[in-house]
Amino acid sequence: MPSARDIPALAFDAAAPAVRARGLVKQFGRRRALDGVDLEVPAGAFLSIFGPNGAGKTTLLRQLALLARPTRGELSILGIDALAEPERLRPRIGLISHRSMLYGDLSAAENLAFFSALYDGEPQRSRIDELLRLVELDHRRNDAVRTFSRGMQQRLSIARALVNDPALVLLDEPYSGLDPHAAEIFDQLIGRVRADRTFIMVSHDLEKGFSMATHALILARGQVVLSAPVAGIDFAAFRDLYLATVGMGVA
Repeated sequence: MPSARDIPALAFDAAAPAVRARGLVKQFGRRRALDGVDLEVPAGAFLSIFGPNGAGKTTLLRQLALLARPTRGELSILGIDALAEPERLRPRIGLISHRSMLYGDLSAAENLAFFSALYDGEPQRSRIDELLRLVELDHRRNDAVRTFSRGMQQRLSIARALVNDPALVLLDEPYSGLDPHAAEIFDQLIGRVRADRTFIMVSHDLEKGFSMATHALILARGQVVLSAPVAGIDFAAFRDLYLATVGMGVA
C-alpha cells in the first residue's frame, strides 16, 4: 500500500461539497442495496443517516469509505473523482465503527504507530502523543488494548481514525455497546474534533443522531426518502415522517 508521502498532493476544491453522489447503484445479484442514490454533503456538515435494517446504510457508508465500488453512478469526495482516484483520497478519510478495528495484543501507542505508518511510511511520534492526550489515554499508552474497556477502545478508535488528520470522518454505529457514561465521553471527544471536518454517521438511534446532525438523510429500500438540513425541522415531525415512510425501524 503506498504511503501518503508517495502520493502526489491533491488540489482540493475548497468550495466543493465534501461529498457529492449521483445515481449510486450497488447491486448484489438481483438485489439492489443502493438504487439510484443522490447525495450532497456540504463541507463541515454533520450528516446522520437513518433507516431500518437492510435499507442500504452500511452499503452507502462503504462506498463513501472507498472500501467498495458502486455498480454504477458518480461519486466525488472533496471535489475529487473518488472512483477514478481512490488511492489519492483514502489518506483524507477516517472511519470509526462499532468495531474498534484495533489490535488487542498491541499497546495503545503501538496501534497508533501502526496506522500512522500506513499513511506516512513511519510513525509520527508527536502526532501519536497528541492524540493519546486528546482521548485521555496517555496514561495507558503502553498497555495492551485487550485490557481496555469497550469505552476506552472506542476512545482509542477516535485517535486511530484521526491519525492521518482526515477531512472526512465516517461513523458506523459508533455508540453501539457503550454505556451512558462512555457515550457521554465519546460525545465530548467528537465535539472536540468537529472543527474543519465533515462527519457522516450511520445511526439506529433517531433522537441521538438527529441531535448531533446539521443534516439528515433517511434511506429505505436503497433509496433516499429524505435529505435535508435539520435546522427548522421539528424532531417529532421528523420521527413521524420516518415511521410513516419506513415503518417501525427505530432502535
